[in-house]
Amino acid sequence: MGAAPPADGAASLPERVGAFVREHVMPYEDTLDAGGPAADAVLRSLRERARRAGLWALPLPAELGGQGLGLARYATFAEAEGASDHGPAALGSAPLLDVTMLRRHGTARVREAYLTRLVSGELRTCYAMTEPDVPGTDPFLTGTRATLRPDGSWRLTGRKWFTSGAGGADLVTVLARTDGAPPDREGLSLFLVPTASPGFRVVRELPVLGAGGQWEIEFDGVRVPGDHLVGARGAALAVAGERLQLGRTLRCLRWLGQAQRAFDLMAARAVARTGSRGPLSAHQLVQRHVFESLLALRTARPLVHEAVARLVAEEDAHVEVGLAKVAAARTLQQVVDAAVQVHGAAGLGPDTALPALLRTGRAARILDGPDELHITSVARRVLGGYV
Repeated sequence: MGAAPPADGAASLPERVGAFVREHVMPYEDTLDAGGPAADAVLRSLRERARRAGLWALPLPAELGGQGLGLARYATFAEAEGASDHGPAALGSAPLLDVTMLRRHGTARVREAYLTRLVSGELRTCYAMTEPDVPGTDPFLTGTRATLRPDGSWRLTGRKWFTSGAGGADLVTVLARTDGAPPDREGLSLFLVPTASPGFRVVRELPVLGAGGQWEIEFDGVRVPGDHLVGARGAALAVAGERLQLGRTLRCLRWLGQAQRAFDLMAARAVARTGSRGPLSAHQLVQRHVFESLLALRTARPLVHEAVARLVAEEDAHVEVGLAKVAAARTLQQVVDAAVQVHGAAGLGPDTALPALLRTGRAARILDGPDELHITSVARRVLGGYV
């Protein structure tokens, strides 16, 4: 299961990953999107295929059962893997954020109990931060409360929503207030909570533009062991900040992969579709869609990889990640919209991936912080250097 450079004439790792996603994952996207037992069966089959192909858990730590490729190497094929929303789950890299967080900040018991099982795919995780009455951009207003009990455990009460994958998760990382009161900037902590705990409840699924996968969940006096505190008490925002920097960058790479997928569909359609005045590719307005989309892709890609480079070097990447997040989200929405326009009515129907990509593109400008948050944050940091 090693990932050594290929011999002469052999496919490169990005090519192998891209081929796996195209040939094995994309044909089953409708089933995977629908969820339920059928989706679980398909995902198990895809994961077994990935293991046999030597492509399982490529960026995850080798000592935990992954292949140990660092972020710099992973970034070379993360676009190809992320061309489908289900690529990271099928290839075993989906838990990278949680594994990274728990390796750095989890207690010895948490690391021993969960890390290997996360890498193997036995356990699924999710991350719960946003609340129904609290904007995700203002965590200081968090209302979920964790109270320390005499035996050293915690009592967790509150509600979260738009929690990706919560319906099938085994573990959920929860942002909760342990000290002070909203809007205090101190006193927020993170907890790792098994979803089998008494008092945990899935309230409802929250379709996003008609698609599932987001959930509202409730914690009604859930008992959390003391050693399931992630990081120090009151240190949630520092831990979450690390996670968000990496998570946003990974999303950007995957959005670029999906934008490239839409671009390829658009170009193929422009060449193949012929009317009474010749192929669409001969029309200047179609050529403009192609040009503007290519320009967006090639402008966003260096910004994303600059953010990767800063994270790899363990340097401050707030500006680079903010620029990359806005650029990648805008690019995905722009390129998919152009591809739909070139396809015409066919781009709105069930025969291409474009409707799903269009939905992802629109949601991308809100996920992990809306454009406005990143614009103001980056501008303030940059202007601060001129004071």
